[in-house]
Amino acid sequence: MPMFSFEGVSPTVHPDAWIAPTATLVGDVVVEKGASIWYGAVLRADFGRIVVREGANVQDNSVVHVNAGNETEIGKNATVGHQCLVHDCTVGEQALIGNGSTVLDQAEIGTRALVAAGATVTPNLVVPAEHIAMGSPAKKHVPLTDSARVWVEHNAAVYQQLARRHAEGIEPVGD
Repeated sequence: MPMFSFEGVSPTVHPDAWIAPTATLVGDVVVEKGASIWYGAVLRADFGRIVVREGANVQDNSVVHVNAGNETEIGKNATVGHQCLVHDCTVGEQALIGNGSTVLDQAEIGTRALVAAGATVTPNLVVPAEHIAMGSPAKKHVPLTDSARVWVEHNAAVYQQLARRHAEGIEPVGD
């Protein structure tokens, strides 16, 4: 896996975390126990710290970055879906950022909240706990529906198990 020190600060990855071999971590990135960073994801902590809490996952081709002196946090058992941009914000515990979404500077995604696929959470916006944020910009917030609740409650566990399978089962093909 490509990991790079930046200005003397290197990523810290718990031995029980899984990082895909094509993910890239740069600088002050902390990946806690049971977390997973998937193929093509880039976590670049050259201005501040990025913390991926225990059991969280950052899926394929997502980008996580942070502004000067700040911290971007992906909460415990949270999910950042495929091809997301998570920039200088806080994603709460067990929150789910839907595929192709953007979460911008100083936004706060509440505990067990869901950002709908393709939504854009604008700077400083707060998505309340157990709500769905929809739209671009994400101005509509509604309480979690039963079907959304299933995704929020189970997605982290699915990806924790899948990360173990990948850790044990992938092998390069060819030369």
